[in-house]
Amino acid sequence: MRYAKTAFILFLLSSLFSHVAEAQLPKALDVIKKIGEQTTGSSTSASGSEITQGLKEALRIGTENAVANTGRPDGFLGNALIKILLPKKFQAVEKGLRFAGQGAKVDEFITSMNRAAEQATPKAKSIFVNAITSMTIDDAKGLLNGGDTAATEFFKAKTSDKLYQTFRPVIDNSMNKLGTVQRYNALLGQANKLPLVKAQSLDVGDYVTNKSLDGLFLMVAEEEKKIRTNPTARVTDLLKNVFGK
Repeated sequence: MRYAKTAFILFLLSSLFSHVAEAQLPKALDVIKKIGEQTTGSSTSASGSEITQGLKEALRIGTENAVANTGRPDGFLGNALIKILLPKKFQAVEKGLRFAGQGAKVDEFITSMNRAAEQATPKAKSIFVNAITSMTIDDAKGLLNGGDTAATEFFKAKTSDKLYQTFRPVIDNSMNKLGTVQRYNALLGQANKLPLVKAQSLDVGDYVTNKSLDGLFLMVAEEEKKIRTNPTARVTDLLKNVFGK
């Protein structure tokens, strides 16, 4: 159990150390010291409320990093794990369009969907902060003792509905500026001219919004699982000093 707790703390600290600003470092180190003492059974242990506050601080920085990495140019488009592509039901349509010489237009449509996602993702920052602020001691214990994606599932449960409501108008506005829907309609018109190809309707705004959320949570989950299953992946001398062997 202590191994699992330590692994999860490493997940939080990996985000903390990879992006924390120099001005924040003294405060971050104090948080780390308290968490490490509680987790490894040090004689000087922090209280439950102090551990909760420490987790909140680490989670805040970690989610800020996740938002920053996705909410920038090519944050979605340049990441194969979360790049928004046409739905599976459109694979035959896409293949037909590319065969008919419309590949560039397909790529433009895909690019515009990803750009809309990248513009919406920064809106998640304040929503994550609110979820972290409302975290209780029991929530913190659950995250420490939870499964491989406990933190990700916590944020999904707390923020998914609010994120969708916040992302959707931003994405719709971005797509209007980028001409995403117009590009889709043009592709649909071209597809309907192709033999043996049956184009289906798509709510582009809903699709891009949901894929944006999927991508954001996937990035958090992938990092969390990596640290949990391989706790030595990002161990530095500093972390070894905090947590021991």
